Amino acid sequence: MEKKYTIPIGPVHVGLKEPITAWLDLEGEKIVGATIRPGAIHRGIEFMARDRNPIQVIYLSERICGICSFAHVIAFLRAVEDAAEYPVPVRAQYIRTLVLELERLHSHILWAGVACYSIGFDSAFHLGMVLREKVMDVLEALSGNRVNYGVATVGGVRWDITPEVAKAVREMVKYYKAEFGAFYDVVTADPIAKARMRNVGVLTPDEAVRYNAVGPTARASGIRCDIRETSPYEAYADFNVKAIVPQDYYGKAYGDVFDRFLVRVLEVQQSLNIVERVMDGLPEGEIVHEKNLNKVLASLKKAEGTGWAVLEAPRGDNTHVVHLKAGEENVNWWKVRAPTYANAVSWPLMFRDNE
Repeated sequence: MEKKYTIPIGPVHVGLKEPITAWLDLEGEKIVGATIRPGAIHRGIEFMARDRNPIQVIYLSERICGICSFAHVIAFLRAVEDAAEYPVPVRAQYIRTLVLELERLHSHILWAGVACYSIGFDSAFHLGMVLREKVMDVLEALSGNRVNYGVATVGGVRWDITPEVAKAVREMVKYYKAEFGAFYDVVTADPIAKARMRNVGVLTPDEAVRYNAVGPTARASGIRCDIRETSPYEAYADFNVKAIVPQDYYGKAYGDVFDRFLVRVLEVQQSLNIVERVMDGLPEGEIVHEKNLNKVLASLKKAEGTGWAVLEAPRGDNTHVVHLKAGEENVNWWKVRAPTYANAVSWPLMFRDNE
């Protein structure tokens, strides 16, 4: 007779990067059910924002996620700029797009490397960690920081693309085009790696739609959804971004861990092309609408209304809603929905019948 029992994974666990608990119902070693309990840290962040003005909240929003910090900053800023009808120069939009894609490169390479570590493929994990250093070097050259860059501000960006940074970006693209293919080949050609990812954690296309999966998780199930394509923001409308789905490359989407790996590594190539096009088409002009922060805050203090923004973060739809109240300097209220909260709904389906 099989013994049935329940074990918790998280909220503090070496394999987790976020405070989330998964209660797994087991029969022997088979998972027959799962309950997901997301953490509530973001509630505290939203509450803290009420004692800060929009400039101060920028640095709070950066700390929602260490690896996708800039995606949260831009979502917050776009919501503020929407509420206040605040303009952003075209050159600043291009620089924002550049940093968003650099961050996507970092996130996807890190994810792919950690995925290899999780299945015991330590040599591929080491290769992934070596590869991610190059994009972090570029981010450091641009902002001075390897994470939490402090690049963006209301109405633009704080740092311009200098000749030194431009050179570093182009060298990075050249490096990845020469070196990243080896990482892809090592993992996808390895029969043990493929066996540990193929047909594991399957999410069908119908389930992905029904349970609100977003980002690479949904695209790996064959769903063509990418906000950069369907509702382009910043400079993405100039680049004709298309959602990457497995069936366009391999004829079929399995919706498993292997497809989620494939989507991310293919999006690395896509991001490199976008970065090249940003650098080739970077327009001249101002990088911020107003440099004097006192004038910026005075303008925002007059604003009244609710602003909304959603963008394609590395893990999917990232939504921020901000309310500004005329006469008040601080943010009236702020709501964040990171992509994890959408994807977590479908996790129990991926866990089912796996060991």
